[in-house]
Amino acid sequence: MSVQIITVELRRWIVEQTQAGLSDQAVLDAMLASGWSRSVAQGALKDVLRDRAPPPPPGAMPQPALGEAANAVAAGGREVQVLTALNNPRVVVFGGLLEAQECDELVALARERLSRSETVELDTGGSEINAARTSEGMFFARCENALIERVEARIAALLQWPVENGEGLQILRYRPGAEYKPHYDYFDPAQPGSASILARGGQRLASLVMYLNTPLRGGATTFPDVGLEVMPTRGNAVFFSYDRPHPDTRTLHSGAPVLEGEKWVATKWLREGRFD
Repeated sequence: MSVQIITVELRRWIVEQTQAGLSDQAVLDAMLASGWSRSVAQGALKDVLRDRAPPPPPGAMPQPALGEAANAVAAGGREVQVLTALNNPRVVVFGGLLEAQECDELVALARERLSRSETVELDTGGSEINAARTSEGMFFARCENALIERVEARIAALLQWPVENGEGLQILRYRPGAEYKPHYDYFDPAQPGSASILARGGQRLASLVMYLNTPLRGGATTFPDVGLEVMPTRGNAVFFSYDRPHPDTRTLHSGAPVLEGEKWVATKWLREGRFD
């Protein structure tokens, strides 16, 4: 088995690609397509671009108030179980964040408003259909109805972050075979379209993915950098935060393909400031 070496030529190529406007993820994808192993490619990218990473944002971060060895945490009058917690990356898996009835109501309200999911187009700041994301989705406006308002207030209490600093709740449906390939949730500030995105509330700092049903098979939320798979279970959720827009945060994640049944999720992204 041959050993892959990070050469001077590879480092120079990475710098040239990023200076040409390619995102970190695009450079990583190109290296993987060329036959580099994921661990070597990620190591080279992190090493070369380390100096470009901006410092963490000043002030607080979205964060659950976990006491020492806490098994549960209060959130807007509801006790939420703490199932798993990692510090690097910061990942917390919650049990029972949503009631079964709330999950069913969110699915019912969203079903008639679904369309093919899009991703952010970083060259322009708009959105586009992307082959890496094969789900259907829709957005609720913040506090659009009593149910959304109640869920958002619970999230704000759980993560100690203002409701107004959150994007609208997104509902996604993944049919059999649908997936979302590995990606980061932050916006790459080096991309030309990021300026207009960041003007609406600043950088994303954290994500909360809530599971509205339990698929028959597949559909895990995976974190390849740390080998973690979170299985989708109705009412549960996974939270992860990233203190700077850089692969060093180890928050690369994906929605693994659904193998049988459907997967419904509600996603909440949290920004630095008020999102309008």
